Amino acid sequence: MPDAEGNADNRVFAVDWSLLTCARKGHITYAPDEEPLRERLLVSSPVGEAWRCLRCGAYVHGEPHGSGPADRAPLVKRGKELRDAFIMRFFAVERLIRGLIVAVAAYGVWRFAQSRGSIQEVFEKEIPLLRPIADQFGWDLDHSKVVTSIRHVFGLEERTLRWLAIALLVYAAVEIIEAVGLWLLQRWGEYFAVVATCFGLPVEIYELAEKVTVLRIGALAINIGLIVYIIVTKRLFGVRGGRAAHEAHLRSESLLEVEHAAADPDLSRAPHPAAGSPG
Repeated sequence: MPDAEGNADNRVFAVDWSLLTCARKGHITYAPDEEPLRERLLVSSPVGEAWRCLRCGAYVHGEPHGSGPADRAPLVKRGKELRDAFIMRFFAVERLIRGLIVAVAAYGVWRFAQSRGSIQEVFEKEIPLLRPIADQFGWDLDHSKVVTSIRHVFGLEERTLRWLAIALLVYAAVEIIEAVGLWLLQRWGEYFAVVATCFGLPVEIYELAEKVTVLRIGALAINIGLIVYIIVTKRLFGVRGGRAAHEAHLRSESLLEVEHAAADPDLSRAPHPAAGSPG
């Protein structure tokens, strides 16, 4: 909408992850036993009591979902933490899709190892029939890299193909475990994702050195971004104070903690340094 001077309002509104989550999952209310804190979370209205949601801060009519000491209240993710959870689950979906694709490839290699003879026979039988068509398009089948690569695969031993299928299956299992850990927002999943992704980086860098493609550049960028993002935001390996600092941050962002600090009379009566005294 234009303002008083006729200029269009170009403000960019930030996404309120707390409201979005409450709209999807519902509000979470809690009645603490501590009276000063209880009063800050409760309001009276003509239609009854309303309790403040621990996630979005809105007041919700009806009985609270839980009650008890404040330190036993559920630790509810809010704001930035909800955004981080969304990003982690985005990576989880990407890992799951990759794991399923690799699992299908492992199954295909295993089946190929069992039926390689019959497949090779059909392939060599069809090549002469395709040669006249390929000649029309200027494609030399006898020196084609695709045909040469396929014939190279046919030349592999059955045991080699089976080991390749097993290696692909192990890789798929690693990706799926990583996806589960990230989706559940577990700390072990975050460590697992970082370590597993680091092991895969040398292979991706080698492939990129062999041939630069948009897909390979994108995959490498995603994996490096995942490593940096998880280590920094989740404070892994002692970064930014480690696990203790991460849990303290989660508690400090809790609505109950914020209101408890505001209601604490000792904080409001805390002495201030005298003017001119060292800070």
